[in-house]
Amino acid sequence: MSDHDQEYGEERAARLVEMLRVLGELIRRLDSEGRLLDEVPELLERLGDARSELFHYEVRSTYDDPEIAAHRRLVDEARRSGFLPDDSEDDEPWRPRPAD
Repeated sequence: MSDHDQEYGEERAARLVEMLRVLGELIRRLDSEGRLLDEVPELLERLGDARSELFHYEVRSTYDDPEIAAHRRLVDEARRSGFLPDDSEDDEPWRPRPAD
């Protein structure tokens, strides 16, 4: 996957918002003209495009690149091992906590 496919920047998000607005306007216009169901093929095509782009947005906006995923894994492992304190006020997090 290229870097471009893994990111969903502001410009692409703005295009998605515009796509949804245009679709909404089309639906409103067709409905007001009483032709909403007459244009099913066009609506299905546009809904499919919007659905695909929405899915892409959702997946890419939550994507962790390999470096971030590795860092997240290290932090998670440190938390599970008890290395990282639950108390963020602890000024010496490297010291083990006394047994309760």
